[in-house]
Amino acid sequence: MKPILIIKTGSTLDSLRSTIGDFEDWMIRGSGLPYAAFQVINVEAGESLPDDQTLCAVLITGSHAMVSDRLPWSENAARWLADAVARRLPTLGICYGHQLLAHALGGDVGYNPNGLELGTVEVRLTPAGLSDPPPAPRLHVAHAQSVGRLPDGASHLASSLMDKHQAFCANGCAWGVQFHPEFDAAIVRAYIQADHSELAAAGQNPQALLADCTDTPFGSQILQRFIALVRGQQLPSKRSTQGLIN
Repeated sequence: MKPILIIKTGSTLDSLRSTIGDFEDWMIRGSGLPYAAFQVINVEAGESLPDDQTLCAVLITGSHAMVSDRLPWSENAARWLADAVARRLPTLGICYGHQLLAHALGGDVGYNPNGLELGTVEVRLTPAGLSDPPPAPRLHVAHAQSVGRLPDGASHLASSLMDKHQAFCANGCAWGVQFHPEFDAAIVRAYIQADHSELAAAGQNPQALLADCTDTPFGSQILQRFIALVRGQQLPSKRSTQGLIN
């Protein structure tokens, strides 16, 4: 079986990485597959992406970088992703990966006008999302930037109170999710604590956000649905969103 590529676009907080691993570790654990099933390429560190025909799927991690900075490694990855999606390689972008995927396909990304979104939030499915697999009412978020405009032809799948574009599907093979299906409550609490001062300065209540954090099964379910789609090679049609979010 061809490997699943993880495009590593950054690393988590040092305090988390030293104790429970990094973004790619959490994604692999959530997938239910062994590490041997994956190939990790650290594009932020300058590693080159492989020929997409040697892969069965792609996952894109989060990052503390900003897509709107148009860093060379990020722009190179965006061009690679545009070609891979055009060839219908199954792709799932998470947080930065969601934004990078949208940018690669012609959407717009910038700072969220509603400010930092951190915590465990309700994610509401759109009518298109409801045609897609069961609703995920609460998921973990940690981001400053958002997708302001989806790529042409993309299906809008989900939103939250602070972010209109929590999930989308493009070309029946590529999904972006702003939320973090690989996070648990302890991870999102660490992010709230790290951004405590910024949240407070913006008029948010960090203590209330911390108290509202809760573990949810929906993140790992979404990761495992993506793996099931990849392993079954049963992608939806180009105009369908069925198969991942609902």
